[in-house]
Amino acid sequence: MRHSLPLAPQFYVTAPQPCPYLDGRQERKLFTALQGEDADKLNDTLSRQGFRRSQNVLYRPSCADCAACLSARIRVADFEPDRTQRRVLKHNAHLRRTSTSPWATEEQFALFRRYLDQRHADGGMADMDIFEFAAMIEETPVKTRVIEYRETDASPATTHALVAVCLTDVLDDGLSMVYSFYDPDRHQDSLGTYLILDHVEIARRAGLPYVYLGYWVPGSRKMGYKARFGALDIYKGGVWSDIGDPASHQSETHPLAVDPIAEQVARIRLPDGRD
Repeated sequence: MRHSLPLAPQFYVTAPQPCPYLDGRQERKLFTALQGEDADKLNDTLSRQGFRRSQNVLYRPSCADCAACLSARIRVADFEPDRTQRRVLKHNAHLRRTSTSPWATEEQFALFRRYLDQRHADGGMADMDIFEFAAMIEETPVKTRVIEYRETDASPATTHALVAVCLTDVLDDGLSMVYSFYDPDRHQDSLGTYLILDHVEIARRAGLPYVYLGYWVPGSRKMGYKARFGALDIYKGGVWSDIGDPASHQSETHPLAVDPIAEQVARIRLPDGRD
């Protein structure tokens, strides 16, 4: 009988660097390689424990004196858009969605550069060139899709403008929005909100229970928008629970909220069920 060895990934910690979300704080990440024939299982299992994917790496914030970054996901079955979100859906109903394999194009990169230059010119990705962009899109050992959104009109011969893109992983229990970008000039369209709302609909049709949004950070203006979505769970204390009152999570920036790295790693559950 053929026996397969249990997955035993090695975990590492990055050196501290300035936090992109909270001024005056240092960021540190716990990470492991994502590779091999069991990559999908590892991605599924660690995503349920607050990890995120970047190319062939899974990571989770593990800062020395702060635990503010809380993984967030929407419960698809419980989600109902509010009045503002219904307006966003109606306003963008004309956009055409297509799902493709993870393959980078020059058209995507041009939109990506415009988005970074206007929205995140001082961010960690600001200097990314087309080769690094292609690696972000294409270097994936798991089931990934590039979801594009284009304008539509009455003429089938027209080249429809690309207005938004989302790199999306398909997990066993949901969709993980790895990275999204959109036309920065279309402020009135609320495209960032629309992408999330449309992913909820995609997940609903596919029978998937969750849409993973990445990290929500109490006190961060950049990440505050995620708390505006209903049926939102956060991963805190090793369990998923409803976010409740967002203001109640401000204490996560206190040093005593952080467990030692060794304890964090010891509690990580692997795909074969071992700790």
